[in-house]
Amino acid sequence: MTDAQETAIDETPAPVPLLDPREGIPPVIASQEAFAATVDAFASGTGPVAVDAERASGYRYGQRAYLVQLRRAGAGTALIDPVACPDLSPLGRVIGDAEWVLHAAGQDLPCLGEVGMRPAALFDTELAGRLAGFARVGLGAMVEKVLGYTLEKGHSAVDWSTRPLPEPWLRYAALDVELLVDLRDALEEELAGQGKLAWARQEFSALAAAPPPLPRVDPWRRTSGVHKVRRRRQLAVVRELWTTRDRIARERDVSPGRVLPDAAIVAAALAVPADTRALAALPGFNQRAGRARLETWQAAVDRAKALAERDLPQHTAPAHGPPPPRAWADKDPAAAARLSAARAAVTALAEELGMPQENLVSPDSVRRVCWEPPADPTPQSVAQALTALGARPWQVEQVSALLAGALARGAG
Repeated sequence: MTDAQETAIDETPAPVPLLDPREGIPPVIASQEAFAATVDAFASGTGPVAVDAERASGYRYGQRAYLVQLRRAGAGTALIDPVACPDLSPLGRVIGDAEWVLHAAGQDLPCLGEVGMRPAALFDTELAGRLAGFARVGLGAMVEKVLGYTLEKGHSAVDWSTRPLPEPWLRYAALDVELLVDLRDALEEELAGQGKLAWARQEFSALAAAPPPLPRVDPWRRTSGVHKVRRRRQLAVVRELWTTRDRIARERDVSPGRVLPDAAIVAAALAVPADTRALAALPGFNQRAGRARLETWQAAVDRAKALAERDLPQHTAPAHGPPPPRAWADKDPAAAARLSAARAAVTALAEELGMPQENLVSPDSVRRVCWEPPADPTPQSVAQALTALGARPWQVEQVSALLAGALARGAG
């Protein structure tokens, strides 16, 4: 975004609080009869469909949707309870040909897909804001900067599995889709003015076509604080405790962190307690959890202690790509030089275009091209490598020659 554009936006009047939806707070759709009427209403509506979903992260297991909000011209706003109406595919079908407008689509698409809603085309207002160069791209910040309204954001982290949902939460949820289409229209105009609209459309198409994310390999390695654990048997304790906690959390439909904090898992791994008494003395474990729960955790520790050496986890997960960049200087100094030159070139171009580096080109793609560059790193060969790694055509056009030059400089 240019200085003139920022100045023009900064000169807008003070933002106006948006306190209530235009048509009031709609009733929650929680019956098949009401859902069928909603399907008919949205089938008769026109234009893009604003879509949002609320989850119960930190309270429930997994990332399922506990409320789905939609708004469309001619249909108004709908708040749907996907617990009472678990199959929303009839609604997904009648709006399937419309453009869906979401904010941070990558967060909501998986849980929407679980209830049968998958867009053929979308517009992501958060991603649009990043490409347009906005410093703050949260929904509230974008609505305030672009449209001049402030949204109340106090209920974003509440337990959306609560039933019945309190009225203030429903008001918040309805307001989240109230201005999404207006924001979309303003951002489309902004992107067009910057010559980036075609780029954004390629990004939106890639988002809409992306398959569901695959399960993580060794998800226990993402335990907060696991970097403190140095020995393989201690890592085995982390793995056993994490797996036990995950099973309990799934069975109880509770967030794993509410069953046992990550810090407690790491503390037990470092101490490798001999019995429940020693375990109860560690941070995060106490007698209030009950003797049976302590025995469950100690049994997990004991399983790790009993493992044969060959069955202990390795210090790092199996590599499926380049090593961490911090190790490049020792493993391959030439590759480290290539990466340094490439990063500097990408940073300069991203600043020139007014967007984050990671939106200009995936950092992982840059690392892979620098670690194993084409035999003859021409713009054409680099373009082929980036395309194979999933880069969009606009990204390839912007950075292939740039990276080819950086690879040559790094080699020198």
